[in-house]
Amino acid sequence: MTDLSGKTALITGSARGIGRAIALRYASRGANVVVNYAGNKDAAMATAADVERLGGRAITVQADVAVVADIHRLFDEAAARFGEIDIAVANAGVELIGIDFVDITEEQFDRLFTINTKGTFFTLQTAARRVADNGRILYVGSTTTAVPVAREGLYGSSKIAPRYAVEVLAQELADRGVTVNTILPTAIEGAGVFTEFDPDHPVRQFVSRPGRIGRRMGTVEDVADAAEYFASDLAAWVSGQTLLVTGGSFQ
Repeated sequence: MTDLSGKTALITGSARGIGRAIALRYASRGANVVVNYAGNKDAAMATAADVERLGGRAITVQADVAVVADIHRLFDEAAARFGEIDIAVANAGVELIGIDFVDITEEQFDRLFTINTKGTFFTLQTAARRVADNGRILYVGSTTTAVPVAREGLYGSSKIAPRYAVEVLAQELADRGVTVNTILPTAIEGAGVFTEFDPDHPVRQFVSRPGRIGRRMGTVEDVADAAEYFASDLAAWVSGQTLLVTGGSFQ
């Protein structure tokens, strides 16, 4: 079992969904956890309470990753409470899918690129400056950056730039022993646009096709498994990599 005792993990967008699952997984392995949220304080407090029930220590920090000053304050508050930050997970993002490319508006473009691209870029940059030597930096992206999907052009485009940044950072931080990796989840039940959706949603038919283990949607625990691996000593020499969490499918 992974031992993260004494380590501190900062996870953006960790009040619910994938970020919450990663926070709880790290807590169950002994880590202190910085729970970040943009607006849902109640959900963040619930996640922090669950972290502490698992034996970890937690703080909640409201910070909007679309605001660079907020990102800096998030890391400052984490360091003030726990000292060194050992693991940083750039998870916060917003989904907007099901829109034809020709119908994308400037307002929609600005919103997604401000959060998913700019916000993640500066989260990764701040993590690169603040994470301790031999630490871990993770980016939670999307399989839409690996396989183009019709009507997801805006979302996929906004998520692809940080993948490049990850591969650059992996080289620039190698001398410090810091690993930087990307996780690309498929459609995940209980996360993003799939937090609450009709059981007959077309995505269920899509993921039930041959070529996927169990012919099911992914779960937040599937993603937490990958995040645990990248945070562990087993991945100390794995950096600049992209891991698809898709059950064997390419989407």
